[in-house]
Order: sequence, then structure tokens, then C-alpha cells
Amino acid sequence: MKVVQTKKAPAAIGPYSQAIISGNLVFTSGQIPLSPVDGTVVGENIHEQTEAAIKNLEAVLQAAGSSLRHVIKTTCFLSDLSNFAEFNKVYAQYFPNKPARSCVEVSALPKNVLVEIEAIAEIVST
Repeated sequence: MKVVQTKKAPAAIGPYSQAIISGNLVFTSGQIPLSPVDGTVVGENIHEQTEAAIKNLEAVLQAAGSSLRHVIKTTCFLSDLSNFAEFNKVYAQYFPNKPARSCVEVSALPKNVLVEIEAIAEIVST
């Protein structure tokens, strides 16, 4: 196993890694819409926060030698499923290859954000 760490995504806000590489797969921790620079919440609505979370996810994947194109599975957490349609609009722009996905509503997310996304992806370079 190899720990993935990049300053292009927010630092972990707990005792965990941004991602772990095992074999030819990378398993990311959930990415929320935080600024990599100062850790503040980015965006006020589901559209802005989904974009920010995906950009953080993309940075972690790139640090691991992968990309959004090579994502096999995502797990998405929304604080309110009434945001599902708008979330899907943004998500579809970044994942045209349509990886497998679970999407659930949760009662709360860290820092009271609206969305968190984690992924499993293939490594394409190291």
C-alpha cells in the first residue's frame, strides 16, 4: 500500500489519508468542497460545491497517477436529496464515462457542506 498526499487538494481533517494505492487501484477518501489553500468551504449551493468537490477529487486522483476518466466507482453523499437533479447535472459533466455509483442522503457532512464524493479508480501511471 502507498499513501497519496497532495497539496492541490485539502489536507485531511482527521486521522486518514487523501487516498491509498493498492495494486493498480486508488481508493480515495471522501472529498468535500474545501479550498486546498485555506480549508474554507467553497461555494454556497449544490452546483458550486459539487464542482469544488470534484476538482479536489481530481487532484487526488492525479497525484495517484489516475484521473476522472479512470474512475470505476463513486460513492456520493448529499445532505439533501432534493439537490439530486442539480448534483447529477454537474456530475455528468465530469464523468461522461458513467462509472458505477451509489448516491445517498446523509443527516450531516463535515463542515456542514452539501456534498462529499469518494472514488475507486485505476492507476494509469505512477
